[in-house]
Amino acid sequence: MMLRTFNLFLGCIWLSLGVASMAVEPQAELWIESNHPHAPWSNITLLCRSPARVSSKFLLMKDNTQISWTRSSYKTFQVSFFIGALSESTTGVYRCCYWKEKGWSKPSKVLELQSPDQLPKPIFWIEAKAPPLPGCNANILCDGWIQDLVFVLLKEGNTEPVDYQVPTGTMAIFSIDNLAPENEGVYLCRTHFQMLPTLWSEPSNPLKLVVAGLYPKPTLTAHPGPILAPGESLSFRCQGPIYGMTFVLMRLEGLKKSSYYKKAVKNEAYFDFKSLKTQDTGHYLCLYYDASYRGSLLSDILKVWVTETFPKTWLLVQPSPVIQMGQNVSLRCQGLMDGVGLALYKEEEEGPLQILDGTSNDDNKSFLLTNVTDKDAGIYSCLYFLNWKTSIKMETYNTVELMVVAWPSSMFNIGKTITLQCRVSHPVLEFSLEWEEKATFPKFSVNGEFIVTNIEGQGTGTYSCIFSIEAHTDICSDPSKPQKLARPRVTGFLTWNSFINEVFRMSLFVQLISLLWLVLWIRWRCRRLRFREAWLLGTAQGVAMLFILMALLCCGLCTGALAEEIEVIMPTPKPELWAETNFPLAPWTNLTLWCRSPSGSTKEFVLLKDGTGWIATRPASEQVRAAFPLGALTHSHTGSYHCHSWEEMAVSEPSEALELVGTDILPKPVISASLPVRGQELQIRCKGWLEGLGFALFKKGEQEPVQQLGAIGREAFFTIQRMEDKDQGNYSCRTHTQMQPFKWSEPSEPLELVIKETYPKPFFKTWASPVVAPGARVTFNCSTSHEHMSFILYKDDTEIASSDPAWGKPGSSAAHFLIISVGIGDGGNYSCRYYDFSIWSEPSDPVELIVTEFYPKPTLLAQPGPVVLPGKNVTLRCQGIFQAMRFALLQEGTHAPIQFQSASGTSVDFLLHTVGAEDSGNYSCIYYETTMSNRGSYPSTPLMIWVTDTFPRPWLSAEPSSVVTMGQNVTLWCQGPVRGVGYILHKEGKAASMQLWGSTSNEGAFPITNISGASIGRYSCCYHPDWISSIKIQPSNTLELMVTGLLPKPSLLVQPGPMVAPGENVTLQCQGELPDSTFVLLKEGDQQPLQQQRPSGYRADFWMPVVRDQDSGVYSCVYYLDSAPLVASNHSNSLEIWVTDKPPKPSLSAWPSTVFKLGKDITLQCRGPLPGVEFVLEHDGEEAPQQFSEDGDFVINNLEGKGIGNYSCSYRLQDYPNIWSEPSDAVELVGAAGPVAQECTVGNIVRSTLIVVVVVALGIVLAVEWKKWPRLRTRGSETDGRDQTVVLEECNQEGEAGTTTNSPSSASPGISVEVTVPI
Repeated sequence: MMLRTFNLFLGCIWLSLGVASMAVEPQAELWIESNHPHAPWSNITLLCRSPARVSSKFLLMKDNTQISWTRSSYKTFQVSFFIGALSESTTGVYRCCYWKEKGWSKPSKVLELQSPDQLPKPIFWIEAKAPPLPGCNANILCDGWIQDLVFVLLKEGNTEPVDYQVPTGTMAIFSIDNLAPENEGVYLCRTHFQMLPTLWSEPSNPLKLVVAGLYPKPTLTAHPGPILAPGESLSFRCQGPIYGMTFVLMRLEGLKKSSYYKKAVKNEAYFDFKSLKTQDTGHYLCLYYDASYRGSLLSDILKVWVTETFPKTWLLVQPSPVIQMGQNVSLRCQGLMDGVGLALYKEEEEGPLQILDGTSNDDNKSFLLTNVTDKDAGIYSCLYFLNWKTSIKMETYNTVELMVVAWPSSMFNIGKTITLQCRVSHPVLEFSLEWEEKATFPKFSVNGEFIVTNIEGQGTGTYSCIFSIEAHTDICSDPSKPQKLARPRVTGFLTWNSFINEVFRMSLFVQLISLLWLVLWIRWRCRRLRFREAWLLGTAQGVAMLFILMALLCCGLCTGALAEEIEVIMPTPKPELWAETNFPLAPWTNLTLWCRSPSGSTKEFVLLKDGTGWIATRPASEQVRAAFPLGALTHSHTGSYHCHSWEEMAVSEPSEALELVGTDILPKPVISASLPVRGQELQIRCKGWLEGLGFALFKKGEQEPVQQLGAIGREAFFTIQRMEDKDQGNYSCRTHTQMQPFKWSEPSEPLELVIKETYPKPFFKTWASPVVAPGARVTFNCSTSHEHMSFILYKDDTEIASSDPAWGKPGSSAAHFLIISVGIGDGGNYSCRYYDFSIWSEPSDPVELIVTEFYPKPTLLAQPGPVVLPGKNVTLRCQGIFQAMRFALLQEGTHAPIQFQSASGTSVDFLLHTVGAEDSGNYSCIYYETTMSNRGSYPSTPLMIWVTDTFPRPWLSAEPSSVVTMGQNVTLWCQGPVRGVGYILHKEGKAASMQLWGSTSNEGAFPITNISGASIGRYSCCYHPDWISSIKIQPSNTLELMVTGLLPKPSLLVQPGPMVAPGENVTLQCQGELPDSTFVLLKEGDQQPLQQQRPSGYRADFWMPVVRDQDSGVYSCVYYLDSAPLVASNHSNSLEIWVTDKPPKPSLSAWPSTVFKLGKDITLQCRGPLPGVEFVLEHDGEEAPQQFSEDGDFVINNLEGKGIGNYSCSYRLQDYPNIWSEPSDAVELVGAAGPVAQECTVGNIVRSTLIVVVVVALGIVLAVEWKKWPRLRTRGSETDGRDQTVVLEECNQEGEAGTTTNSPSSASPGISVEVTVPI
C-alpha cells in the first residue's frame, strides 16, 4: 500500500506567507445510506450531491466506467442511486459527478466497496489553521462514507486509541491543540458500526504529522534558474546543516498534491523536474525532519516562473529620439517583471550592447549612450536578460529609432550652413543631392553628407537625394522624401510679447556697443600705463565683455520658438464618502459611513466632523476603503462629515461633504452637470449618500418634480434630450425613501443652467493609447483652429490644468498636457475646453484614460473558435472576476479600444460582424471600474484571430533532438500560432493517433519515454479544432525520429581546417564502416539534422558554401543502413569549427605566481583552443617578440630586475602562418623587495628631493623680484617707473592746455625731486 503523507504546515502556511489562494472547482460528494442498521449491506443506496449549484444530470461511475446516470425533470442538489444488497458484482471503486454548463464536474472522492464483512476504508486528511510551529492547533478529518459510525483515531506506536467520536454525519473532526513534539508521528483512522462493534472498516491510509520549527531553516535554490520555459528541466536543491534527514519540497499553490519527499544525500536533497509545465509556476519552499518527525523551520520562498513568453518590454528615450552629435541620450527599458536583468540591442548587431542586472532593473536604471556619433544612429530595442539558457520567447512592444544629426534645424539665416545627410541601409557607390529650384545644382558625395550654404538667401528650397550602387552604376534609385530648407518665418503681426523681446535684445546690443566705446576711451586716455596695470585693466574689461556676450547668447537661446509641454501635477485623488445601513425602512437605526480611495497606495483614512478629526482606521487591503460605524443616529451625531485619504507623503483633498441633519431628514444630495449646449443632450447628476433611495429633479418655479427615478444606487442621471431656451433655469434635486410616507432629504444647492454663446468643441486625443500601465507617460493634445486661445484640462468634470495663449505663434492653437508617470488613481474621464476673454468652447469629446494592472487579468475566448471564414461572425467573450464592471476590447496595432461594454455580471460578449482579412490580429481585453478612477485589470492573454479558409501550417520539432539514443526520453512539440486548439500526432504507417485536446497555449507536447525500436519512424501533426468548421487543415512538416548507438561510430574531418574566414567554403567528411548507408550531419543546439546524403561509397562530403559567423559550432555525424532506416550508429567525435577572421584569444597564466625574487624563474603558460599552433610571448616596451614556443611554456628570468612588466601572448596556426590570434589578457610580473628594488627606491627619493629644492628656490627668487617691482626711484636714475598715484595724476592732467605738471618728467634738468610713494 502506498503511504499517503500530509503535513500540518500545508494548510496553515497559506495565509501566513501571504500567497493568494487559487479557485478550486467544487467537487461532488458521495456517501452511503442503509435502511437496515443491523445488516447494512442487505440494502444500500449511494447518494450524490452537488455542493455549489443545482443540476439536472448526475453520473455514477464504477471502476472508471459509467454504470448509471439520472436526469431529473427539475434541477436539484442531490440524487440517489439504488445498489441493493452488496455482492461480488457490486463491489468496486465508485465515484460520481454532476453536469455543469459546459460539461461534467470534477469527480467525487473514491468510495471503495469491498465485501459485506468490512466497512469502506475511510478518507483521512489534515487541516491547519495556524503556522506550523509548536503551540499551533490542527484538525484531522476522517470521512467514513456512512452516517452514525464510531470513528477511532490511532497513532503508530500507541496501544490505545488517541481519540474517538460518534458524529451525526459521515465525517469526524479530531482536534489537536497546542502542538508539541510528542504529537508528531503517523496517525490512522478506522470506523465501526455502533450496533455491530465487530464490523470494522479497513484502516485509512497513514497520515504523517510533522511539527516544523525545531531545527534551523534550510536553503532552497533552483538550477539553472527560477524562470524557465515549458518542457525544460529544473532541479531544486534543498540544503540543511544536519546529515541524514528527510527533505520535503512543497508548492504553495497546490499543497495537497504538490509535496515531494526525498532522503538526503549527506545534508542536501535534489528534486528534479524533467519536463516543466505552466502549472508548475508557483511559490516553493522546503524543510527537513528526523526519524521522530521533528521538523525544521521553513526555507525562504522561491518564486518559480514557467512561461512560454515574457511580458513585453518597452523602450523610452530621453530627451528625444533625434539627438545632436556629441550629446548624451538615455534609453530606459521598462517591463512588468522585477528582479530580472535587461539587455539593450541594436539592429544588425549580434549581441547586446549593454546589460543591466536584476538589481539595476529594480532601481529603474537606464542605458546611457554618451557623446553620440553617427555610428550610434539606428534602431534599438530591449529585452529581458537571463544568466542561464532558456527557450522563453521574449518580445518587445516597440523599437526606438535613434537619429543623430549634425545641424540644428531645417531653417537657417543668411550666411549660415546646414549639413544634409543621406542614409541607406546597404553599401552605396555614390550619393547625389538635387535642388528642385535649380536643375544644374547636383552635388556628389561618397559618405552621403552635403553642406549647403545660404549665401545672400539663395540656399532655401526643396532638396532630395538619390544613390547608385557599384553593380549598376548607370541605374539610380528613386528620389528620397524631399527636405525643405527655409528662412525663419517673418510675419507682419507684431505682438506685445515679441515687442518686449526685441526691446530686450536691442538694449543688450546698445550696452555691448557702449562698453566697447568705454574700453577704447580708457585705453586712449591712459595710454601711458605700465604693462602690469594695463594687463589687469584689460583682463577686467575682457571678463565684462564675456559676461555681456553670454547674456546675449542666452537671450537668443531662451526666446527661440520651442514646443512646450505642460506637466500635469496630479493631486492626490479625492476619496468618496457614503453611508450604508442594514435597515432600509429605518436607516437611522444603524448607520455606517464608508470612505473609499481610488489610489492603491492609500495607507489610512481620516473622518472629519465639522472640521475636527474624529477617528482613523487602516483601509482594507484590496478594496482600499474604511468603515466608520456610527450606530443609532442621535443628536450628537448631527453635523457635516468629510474624509481624507493618507498616502506615504501626501493627504488627499477632502471628499464631498455629507450632512447628517437628523433622524427625519435625509442628507443633502449634490447636483452637477456639464456645460449646456443648445440643441444637444444634457445629463444632470444627482449624488445621494445612501443606496436604495429614490431621486427627484426640481426646477425653480414649478411645484411638482420635473423628473423622478427609482432606486438605482447612490446616484442618478436626469436627461434633457435637447437643450433649448425653455430648459434654462435653476435646478435642484432631492432624495427620498422608497416606502410611503416618504422621508425626504434637504434640497441640494441650486444649479443654474444657462445657454451661452460657445465656440465649437476642440479636438482632443492622447498621443498614445488611452489604456496605459502605471508609470507610463501620457500626453493629451487639445487643439482648435482658433488662434490665441487658453486651454483647460478636466478630469471627471474637475479642472486640473490650464495653459496660457501662445501669442508669439500665429496660426491654430494647441496645448499638450503631460502626465510624466501615471498612477493608479490618475485614470478617469478627461476632456478639455478653450476660451478667450469671455467666450468658452463646448467641452471636447471625453477620453477614457484606463490605468491597468490593478485587478487580475480576465480570460478572452473566441466562439466558435479563433479561426473563422471570411464573411462570418465571431464572438469574443471576455470573462472577468468582479461584477458591474466596464469592459474594453483592444486590437494590436490600434490606437484606442475598438469596443466598450458595461456588464451587470462578470462577462461580456464582443461581436465582430462579417469579419475580413483586416480583422485578423491579436486581440485582448480588460475590465475596469468607472466609479473609482477607471482602475483596470491586467490585459488578458492575447488571442490571435485568423480570418482565413485554411488553418496555418503547424511546425513539428523534437526536444532535445530528433536524433536520440536508445532508452532516452524525447518530447515532440507541435507548434502553431493558433491558441486553444487541440492537436493530433500521426506516425507514418500507424492508423491510431495521439491527441492533445484543448491546449491553452500555441504548442502541443507529445512525450515519448524510454525510446525503443517501436518509436522510430516519421511523424507529422495537425490541428484538431473542437468546433465544427469547414476550414481546411494542413499537416505539418515530417519529422524523422532517429535512434543512435546501434552501429559503429564514424569519423568526421573538416577541410580546409577547423578555422576559416567568413565567406569561405567548408567541407565536412563523414567516414563510415558499412556500405549502402545514409549519412546525417548534426550540429549541437539544433533540433533537426542539417544535411543528409546517400553516397555510393563509405564516405559522405557535406559541403557548406560561404560560411558565416552563425555556422560556428560543434558538429558530429551518424549513419544508418538502407535496410534498417533510422536505426543509426553512435555519434562521431565532436568537431568544433570557428568561422572568424581571427582565432579565439588564448589564456596566459604564471607559475608558481606572478611575484618572484631576483634569480628566481617564472614559467608563463599560454594555452589556446586549437591544436597545431605556434605561440609567441610579447613584453610591453619591447618591439620584437620575446620568445616563441610550440607547447606554450615560456621561462622568464629576472636578472638585474629586467623581467618585471606586463606580458601577453598570441598564437598562429602552422598551416596558416599569416593569421594571428588576438592577444591574451595581460599578466603583470612584479618583483619582491630586493637589493635592486631598494637601489631604485633610494634613487627616486634623491631625484624627488632635488626637484622640490629647485622649485622652492625658484619661488623665492620670483617673490623677491615681485616685491622690488612697484618701487619708484627718480633721484639719480634713468628709470621711468611710477607708482599708481603718479600715474593717475598724469591721466587727470594730461591734455589740459596751459597747465603745469608736477611730475618728475616735467622738472628741469639738474634738479632732483624725491616723491614719496605709498606701498
